[in-house]
Amino acid sequence: MPLLTCSDITLDLGGRRILEGVSLEVGQAEVVGLAGPNGAGKTSLFEVLSGRQLNHGGDVTFDGVSVRKLTMRERVELGLVRSYQRPIVPAGLTVGETLKAARKAFKPHPSRLRLEWAAEFVRLRAQMDQATGSLETLERRKLMLAALLVRDPKIVLLDEPASGLTGSEIDEIDLVVRKLAQEFGISVLLIEHRLELLAMVASRVLVLDVGAIIAEGPPETVFTLPAVRQAYFDVPILDAISLGISDE
Repeated sequence: MPLLTCSDITLDLGGRRILEGVSLEVGQAEVVGLAGPNGAGKTSLFEVLSGRQLNHGGDVTFDGVSVRKLTMRERVELGLVRSYQRPIVPAGLTVGETLKAARKAFKPHPSRLRLEWAAEFVRLRAQMDQATGSLETLERRKLMLAALLVRDPKIVLLDEPASGLTGSEIDEIDLVVRKLAQEFGISVLLIEHRLELLAMVASRVLVLDVGAIIAEGPPETVFTLPAVRQAYFDVPILDAISLGISDE
């Protein structure tokens, strides 16, 4: 049974159709990529899956139970957590205070050992007494990811975790995503414009365009499809050679 399923999701905002009949599945300990040009509806889909947007058509099932009417907080308590495109950290708090707030957010409170594990797992290098506002982009992203992992999630929805990072920094995020699934059985649904990252970590990729899924399958196949290339206006990043993908 898939861990997370959405079926025939439709979403209208401001009199405009944002999502049209979107269906997907994420299995246990699976990394699934979600790609598409700007404005395709990727983040809007995360809003629906996470419970931040409840006014939609279709259904969302998590761990075998419909969560369509559950709030975002209720879904977090079940083990469904998400990140955001911008790594906004709590102003005025230290790194340690931020992690403590994550630990105390819901009952039962995770152990301090869980907090320490989360910080170590993402290889957080910032000091616990360091102000969050002084952190560079990578450390901000690690801090917010650690705050999610404190909750012992079953699935993590990651919204462009490589945005604003350099090549070596992306490698660190790549490693974290792989370990989440392979070593700890945590599923990941990953939105990313860096298609080379999706090609490395995702077993399957779905491509959204104008609110609808236009392709699904292994990244080495999906990223070479004419419909996908057209959606991205044939940008160079989709060149199979640049992605290290062979047509053979």
